[in-house]
Amino acid sequence: MEQGLTIGDLATRTGLAVSAIRFYETHGIVHPVRNAGGHRRYARADIRRLSFVMAAQKFGFPLAEIAAHMAHLPAHKAPTKADWGRISKHFRREIDNRIAALETLRDRLDGCIGCGCLSLKSCALYNPNDTLAKDGPGPRNLLT
Repeated sequence: MEQGLTIGDLATRTGLAVSAIRFYETHGIVHPVRNAGGHRRYARADIRRLSFVMAAQKFGFPLAEIAAHMAHLPAHKAPTKADWGRISKHFRREIDNRIAALETLRDRLDGCIGCGCLSLKSCALYNPNDTLAKDGPGPRNLLT
């Protein structure tokens, strides 16, 4: 396919709907060229680009952040292992931060369940050191 992949071919290869591919195009993830008839044609590298975006989104990364990273990559070439390595370093830091936050939540959860959320005077999760006492009684953060 010297002329490139059609949007239907790309949809079949990635499992994405045609509308999703167009959506990703508007965010600069893929950059099709137009043939003489005005139809979009995609590079084989776009399969890898879209697959990477789908994987990153499954990890919870927002499309804007993914697109910002991919904006520095060559538009019509498959990203190299070094390219992915640079991007994944950032994603690893984000994932490590999420893990740390979840571990903190897990470790404080028993105390939260034990307090009964009546006054939150001793809740290390929502009201450490009873800082919300100045706003009145009850579960202040849970009411908003």
